[in-house]
Amino acid sequence: MLKIIPLVVSYILGSIPFGFITVYLVKKKDIRTFGSGNIGATNVTRVLGKNWGIFVFSLDFFKGFIAPLMVSLLVKSPGASLFILAALFTVIGHNWTCFLKFKGGKGVATSIGAICGLGLKFPALFPVLIGAIVIWVLVFFISKMVSLASLISAFSFLIFSFIAYFKSGLSWEFIILSLALFLFIVLRHKKNIKNILGKKELRF
Repeated sequence: MLKIIPLVVSYILGSIPFGFITVYLVKKKDIRTFGSGNIGATNVTRVLGKNWGIFVFSLDFFKGFIAPLMVSLLVKSPGASLFILAALFTVIGHNWTCFLKFKGGKGVATSIGAICGLGLKFPALFPVLIGAIVIWVLVFFISKMVSLASLISAFSFLIFSFIAYFKSGLSWEFIILSLALFLFIVLRHKKNIKNILGKKELRF
């Protein structure tokens, strides 16, 4: 029963819609009526500028980062699976927030934060994450599309996780993590995928 507590806390933490709150406090507007309609850092950048976008990205990153770390505070001797589930529940909370009728962000910043938080406990994740970030930077530099960069880097994270599993002994649970995060990002980018294929996706 106690193992459910960090999952509930992680979901609620992930559900805090920092992008929505920030735009409302600064501009007294609903960010969902601007740009792409998304509450994440990319759309905040379009609405309020780069500095506010970085601010929201940092907050979304941080909630993902602390979720797996607090597991040890709430449960005695937790296994790897509980850390991973806490990370996933934070991303689920961000993507499908209970505070905005289960319509949230796209989970990129929160996913990165969650992986970094897990990396402090399981360092083998960091090379996998660094590889995915390098892919993100390269794709964004070429395409100027955050969505395309996020989709391809999420897929590369999955591929690199498989490689690390066979080459470095990365636990199989992290394959499940990378697959789940990839599927979450694809689900939350369905409209972007359609726009990319139709050459209508917004660029920076």
